[in-house]
Amino acid sequence: MLKDKDIREPLFMFLEETFGKIRIIEEKTMGHSRADVVMVTENALYGIEIKSDPDTYVRLESQIKDYDSFFEFNMIAVGASHAAHVEEHVPEHWGIITVDEVDGKPDFYVLRAAALNPRAKRYFEAMLKRELSFLWRPELNHLLEINEMPRYPGQSKKFVRDKLVEKVEGEKLLNQLCTELFERDYELALKQIKEYKEAHGRKLSKTVKKRKRRKRAQ
Repeated sequence: MLKDKDIREPLFMFLEETFGKIRIIEEKTMGHSRADVVMVTENALYGIEIKSDPDTYVRLESQIKDYDSFFEFNMIAVGASHAAHVEEHVPEHWGIITVDEVDGKPDFYVLRAAALNPRAKRYFEAMLKRELSFLWRPELNHLLEINEMPRYPGQSKKFVRDKLVEKVEGEKLLNQLCTELFERDYELALKQIKEYKEAHGRKLSKTVKKRKRRKRAQ
């Protein structure tokens, strides 16, 4: 019986062998659920749910709604105990990977390839805004820079995401989003976020002090 911890790392290796250039991001919040895996390719994001042999389908229906609201493609990787009935539990556009144990190691088989999520065509802009929420502030600022847009200082990340979707052609922006995730340097990004918060905090502090002085003068 294969558990989640037995499946993950071998699954990532299998995905790399199957898709080529990818980047794996684990445990990302999406709506009311959490994606087990987000697979970044050069021009799309894949959401991947893992159901190991001990897992059940109890929460899957609500998880599917969230996955389909966020990602261009979705897949489920299931242990052998689920293989016979998994197709009854996921939409036709979802890819299915089965995981069996052979000689004590996970063995993967693509039961069904993932097709484009129908919502990716009908609600492309809304989906793109949700995917942009995976980016940190420095990464959003870089997108503004390369698209020759204002920095919008003091505005929220949601405001910036909305502006990007409004001003930049969709497929181009999606490719840029994927590039940012591919090139994410966690140490550098965390340093930039800290510097941004400190600078932003100083600006807020100065604004508060000015307001207090004005009130005293009155």
